[in-house]
Amino acid sequence: MKIYEFRAFPNPLRARMAAAEKGLTDRIEFVQVNVPNGEHKLPEFLQLNPVGKVPVLVLDDDTAIAECTAITEYLDHSAGTPVLTGETPKQRAQIHMLQRRAEALVLDAISDYFHHATAGLGKLEPIQIKEWGEYQRQVAIKGMHYFDGVLRGQHYLLGEHLTMPDITLFAGLKLIDFMQIGVPDTCKHLLGWRERVGQRPSAAA
Repeated sequence: MKIYEFRAFPNPLRARMAAAEKGLTDRIEFVQVNVPNGEHKLPEFLQLNPVGKVPVLVLDDDTAIAECTAITEYLDHSAGTPVLTGETPKQRAQIHMLQRRAEALVLDAISDYFHHATAGLGKLEPIQIKEWGEYQRQVAIKGMHYFDGVLRGQHYLLGEHLTMPDITLFAGLKLIDFMQIGVPDTCKHLLGWRERVGQRPSAAA
């Protein structure tokens, strides 16, 4: 398998962490796509993903799978434990719910802030709406407070075991740190959770 990525970005981090948690890292070749230099817009990459985004998983039979949740779903079902996307219908539904909230309330929100209210990717940005970016920054801050409440009294978002929403939220906080916004000091549960996740071997993957 190959994963086309730009290692500094949060969505490739999600795929790397999932692969590491599943013990699949040694079976994957990671291919760097220089997004700031526009390599994700070149014809050869657009053949893999017409949307022009990383990461993209390419299987041994040349099947290309884009979209981070699809990639991590495939990785989760490619090996045994730990199970990151749920074993029972209830778990799968809860994980899907928290996964979407981690995206919408933190990762996607702070990404919008980066792309719209800062220089972002510079000349590669097709359009920037600063007001939208600033609004999304506030969404991300509120999202951190929301997840601080979710984590009250438990080690991970769904209890005592790490699942995909934890990885997604961790990646979102990495971008928040990069943007020099930071986690509010009042979010004690979230801060403790981030330290706990950051100590996992997969976080260094």
